[in-house]
Amino acid sequence: MVMTSRTTATAVNSVLRVPPASPAAAAAYFGASLAFHADVSDVATALAADGDPGFVVVDSRSTASWDQGHIPGAVHLPTALIPDQAPRLLEPAVPVVTYCWGRGCNGATRAALALAQLGYQVKEMLGGFEYWAREGFAFETWEGGERRAADPLTAPVDAAECGC
Repeated sequence: MVMTSRTTATAVNSVLRVPPASPAAAAAYFGASLAFHADVSDVATALAADGDPGFVVVDSRSTASWDQGHIPGAVHLPTALIPDQAPRLLEPAVPVVTYCWGRGCNGATRAALALAQLGYQVKEMLGGFEYWAREGFAFETWEGGERRAADPLTAPVDAAECGC
């Protein structure tokens, strides 16, 4: 490979100051990431399909937050109550997908940790309730069902899926 001045210049920028991982290390990392995380759109698609999606969704937020809006069919299980109530509410053999408010909140991560420590298979839903609502999926409140228009910065407006 011939090194050009452009290659030399880009090698010192902040993106490449730490070189990319090897392809094998990157594949291991990104594969592991998918084992721990689920996308809002993928969760919505699986829940909307006919039949059992093979997992249960757990909302780890407070009752006030749950009342403000939650995913239809989700189990309300605040993180602090997981040790006492998970065995009564969740089947140990069924994988769990946790969510909280959104990307700025690590409540779903704490809930996933608590469930994993109890022996559950668990994934965290990236984007939480914020992205569920922003992507235009239906949700329930204490007053009934609601749905907002999809935010064009988070979801395709005129397509069924983003294609990613």
